[in-house]
Order: sequence, then structure tokens, then C-alpha cells
Amino acid sequence: MEVPEDRSYTKDHEWAMAEEGKVRVGITDFAQDALGDIVFVELPEAGQKVSQGGPLGEIESTKSVSQIYAPVAGTVVEVNSALADAPEMVNSEPYGGGWLAVIEPEGEEPLAGLLDAAGYRAISE
Repeated sequence: MEVPEDRSYTKDHEWAMAEEGKVRVGITDFAQDALGDIVFVELPEAGQKVSQGGPLGEIESTKSVSQIYAPVAGTVVEVNSALADAPEMVNSEPYGGGWLAVIEPEGEEPLAGLLDAAGYRAISE
């Protein structure tokens, strides 16, 4: 299971990576593996406000439909529109092209309270 050191993680298997004052969000390798083949991703609209731990969207796989939770509070400023035609990118590139959304976070330390890579490995192995 891949767990990059350059991001933070939630107990619900989302990742968050700070970049230039914003936070890019996706689901972890563990999550995509547990879901199986992803066939549809429902993402929020740009401009939508989200709360930390609140709903961000849904991922449908051949096994189930799962809720995606926002790892940080803020405003969605970008969504990965490529997933509409290629949702399987979440399976093949969970930390790359399979990202879900970019959030402009509220607060000074938006990643505070999230797990580091070692902490995430400890709960997901």
C-alpha cells in the first residue's frame, strides 16, 4: 500500500496536500483498493463551501457507493473534470491524476488535526 509522505490523511481514507495556499484532495490507495473498480465519481461544484468532515461527494464502484468527506473546511475552487469520462483514474492514480478537488481552506492551519503518513499507516494496515 502506497502512502506518500508529502500529504496528510483522514481516518476516512482521504488525503490532503497543501499547494500554494490551497489543498488538493483525493482518496488513498487503501480506499481505492477496498472499493474495487470505480465506475462513477460525483464531485461538488466549484464555489461550494465544505466543512471539515462533511460531505464532498460520492464514489461508486462495482462493489458499493461510498461517501467522500472533506479533509479541510473551505471553498471548492476546482474539481477534476477528467473523472467524468475516466473515473478509473482514481484506481490507477489515486495520488496523481485521480485527485478529486482543490479547496481554498479556511483558517491558518487547515491540515491541523489530520494524520501524517506514519499515523495513517498505523490505522490502515
